[in-house]
Amino acid sequence: MFEIRVICKPDDADRIGQALATAFDTGPARQYPTRDGKRTRLYITADHRPTTPESE
Repeated sequence: MFEIRVICKPDDADRIGQALATAFDTGPARQYPTRDGKRTRLYITADHRPTTPESE
């Protein structure tokens, strides 16, 4: 498991979160404004997707 941090325009946050969720198993994105208030910081906990289905 690892943490991804992205700094982006507020309008791009949902699109970036969806793209990361497609590539990785992710938790909910935490959003905070940057110090200048013009951009958004996204923090997403992620893990690699398994390459083969797990047997039950």
